[in-house]
Amino acid sequence: MGDKLVATASTAETTRVNFRWRVLIWLLFGGIINYLDRANLAIAAPGMIHDLGLTRTQIGLLGTVFAWTYAVMQLPAGWIIDRFGAKRAYAVGMIWWSVATMLTGVVGSISGLIVMRVLLAVGEAPCWPTSAKITAAWFPAKERGFATGIWDSSSKWGPALAPAVLVALMIAFGWRSLFHVTGAIGIVFAVLFLFLYRNPAQSKRLTREEFAYIEAGGGAHEHSLASAPIRWRALFAARSVWGMIFGYFCAIWLWNIFLVFLPLYLLDRFHISFAQLGIYASVPWFGGAVGEIAAGWIAKKLVDHRVASPMVAKRMLIVAGSLGAAVCAIALPFVSTIDATVALMTAGLACIAATIGNAWALASDIAPSSMVASVSAIQNFGGYFGGAFSPVVAGLIVDRTGSYSLAFMIGGAIAGCAALFYWFMARHPVGQSAESPRVA
Repeated sequence: MGDKLVATASTAETTRVNFRWRVLIWLLFGGIINYLDRANLAIAAPGMIHDLGLTRTQIGLLGTVFAWTYAVMQLPAGWIIDRFGAKRAYAVGMIWWSVATMLTGVVGSISGLIVMRVLLAVGEAPCWPTSAKITAAWFPAKERGFATGIWDSSSKWGPALAPAVLVALMIAFGWRSLFHVTGAIGIVFAVLFLFLYRNPAQSKRLTREEFAYIEAGGGAHEHSLASAPIRWRALFAARSVWGMIFGYFCAIWLWNIFLVFLPLYLLDRFHISFAQLGIYASVPWFGGAVGEIAAGWIAKKLVDHRVASPMVAKRMLIVAGSLGAAVCAIALPFVSTIDATVALMTAGLACIAATIGNAWALASDIAPSSMVASVSAIQNFGGYFGGAFSPVVAGLIVDRTGSYSLAFMIGGAIAGCAALFYWFMARHPVGQSAESPRVA
């Protein structure tokens, strides 16, 4: 490994390749599987209501149970990842949630389903923080925004692809097959990841030149909590960490309104058919995926052209994205055609996705290298704490007023506040400013 630490004259015989970008394939497909397993419930719900006698309130309860458990489990998940390593945490987490997914297709009572949703949330909790830590190891700081945009776009490809794939499976084999098949896919993927994935310092396919390039940019090594410059609990004394918690709370508030109510809004307001809904409801999510990847690319270019540092570039994109999402959401009630509505939703999801992607990438700039997963998970806790509230609040507003207008306008205003928290609070790396002194 020592011959990788410094690029020497011998590297002239090698040409730096972009092997690091291939690592994103693991994270992208793992994230898609993650979201397919989350989407199973929504697709299977009609069959579960018919066969098991469940009510719509009970289906909603299963969603709430997942969201709250997922939020709370972010905190121990981040610590576990930084303590025991990304590879083991990712593989074990995926096997855990895949088994829970398969067992969901076996149980036949609401109590059993609640247990399975809790187990699903526990297993899925490490997925995104682990991806952030792997990205910090495999990419120099200036490329992490773009890299994160690619793998985090799985959270948009999943909702865009899930209806067509899972509905076809359910029609052919019944609702229980959704859980059996996607659970099995996750187990196979996790086993392959466990045996094939390597850290940069252990990879035999990474050239010395590319390793040196990654290392010069602040990556190439995965650090554990044993080398942390501060205690884990000291993260909560950092102003930047609280800026990320509050900022992500605001971003995910609007994100979850789109996630839950986008199809219903189109159906209720424009009375389109289910066949039309399959098209109209998918377009905004494709826009979200493209917007997130594009924002990551722009962040990289800002650094390449020395317009901003890696941290400032990501914060600039977060501010632009959150403000853009706010404008789009607030404007939604004022357009009267379905084409204009879908266009605004597409732009809004592209903007909020740009915010989310750069927020995940920002964690590697804010956190000490040994605590990237912990800071990512703490930020995600803030997001899903808010995400668990927003659909309930939006639903109450719609039920009371008979309109989605106020729900989208409030959601847009809250999303816009993310710009304030990320720009004015998430400004300094933890442990490198007066806000968070080092602890011996």
